[in-house]
Amino acid sequence: MTNGEAGVGRTWKRRAAGYDMAVAGLLLLAAATGWSDLVLLVSGSVVPGWALCVVLLCAAAVLAGVRAVRVRSAAGRTGMPSRPLPVRAVRGVALVAAVLSCAAGALDELGAEYYVLHPTGPGGCTAVVRETSFLVIGSGDVYAIGPSHIGWGPSGSWIADDGYRPVASGAYELRWNGRGGRGTIRVHGTETDPIVSGGSASLDCGS
Repeated sequence: MTNGEAGVGRTWKRRAAGYDMAVAGLLLLAAATGWSDLVLLVSGSVVPGWALCVVLLCAAAVLAGVRAVRVRSAAGRTGMPSRPLPVRAVRGVALVAAVLSCAAGALDELGAEYYVLHPTGPGGCTAVVRETSFLVIGSGDVYAIGPSHIGWGPSGSWIADDGYRPVASGAYELRWNGRGGRGTIRVHGTETDPIVSGGSASLDCGS
């Protein structure tokens, strides 16, 4: 091997390590996102955490493919060794964690519906509601989403009897203060399907 080839090999080893770190980072971020209560608001549409997990998983797969093609080409010219076993093990664990996280998040979303409520509040603060029902229980979570377009977790929640979904039925009141990105939401049950827990929440977009 010439000095020039050795230099190319060292360069690609560094680049391969950078690819590996980036792929592992994306996989770990995907795993964390899939298990989280995060929601993303994009052009008026809600992207739940499990969907963002899948996007990050796909991005990691694309980056891993680019790494494989480029490094294999360099290895063919310089005899550069393949990825060390510890690196493969770490990436394998991160991949399994990400896949399980995406799958668990998707299962948790079965039957869930998201609603972007209007009007918006000061500074574009938006209330987003997630409603689900299982057997005789209906549940809801409300997110306050500000300029970042990210809801890191629910601002409040409620439980309704008999699988009732008050926001889907229009049985709610949403009010915003004049400033500060703050507001309140109150949901209402019926005589036969009451709200048994929660029912009101304060919203704060942190603006």
